[in-house]
Amino acid sequence: MVKGLLGRKIGMTQIFDASGAVVPVTVVQAGPCIVLRRRTGEHHGYEAAQLSFVEGKPPRKVSRPVAGQFKEAGVPPARVVAEVPVGESCEAKPGDTVLCDIFTADEEIRVVGTSKGKGFQGAVKRHHFKGGEASHGSMFHRAPGGIGASAYPSRVFPGTRMAGRMGGDRVTLKRVKVVKVDVDRNLIYLKGAVPGGRNALVQLVKR
Repeated sequence: MVKGLLGRKIGMTQIFDASGAVVPVTVVQAGPCIVLRRRTGEHHGYEAAQLSFVEGKPPRKVSRPVAGQFKEAGVPPARVVAEVPVGESCEAKPGDTVLCDIFTADEEIRVVGTSKGKGFQGAVKRHHFKGGEASHGSMFHRAPGGIGASAYPSRVFPGTRMAGRMGGDRVTLKRVKVVKVDVDRNLIYLKGAVPGGRNALVQLVKR
């Protein structure tokens, strides 16, 4: 059994559970995905399946080596390709379709995505520095402060928290609850927020 799926984040909404409580959910278009290749322990040293995410728009340009891989598997070219783990007795082969029915409601899964990029930000926003006094004339409102002694070691240590690019990182959420699975429309409703903005690519993997 293939233990993962590729999807695209649609957005957030809220639904009501059986007790009538409001549950914030993230809607993900999960699949359909097609198995492009199989990685086996005998030939590659690990077990995995390479999936291609089926979307409405095919890629405009495909290099000849990549086109050959899709042609060998009998799969139309896709924009997104990624590997996901598989079970011990997985019999998936190139050309098989993987749908969101591999997940069930109330199941906890792992979600991998890329967080929103915030651009270049200061130390107060990026690292939650307190900053200085906001009174008139202080001249130390949102400055980072000292970054190292001048006498010794006379240098700035690597990893010192400073201003810089914020966001755009690979983020993994380990225990995200599946609230609802809509197999007919290939939609999965996940409790809470997941990394990325609208239309961001996410990877859903069984724990």
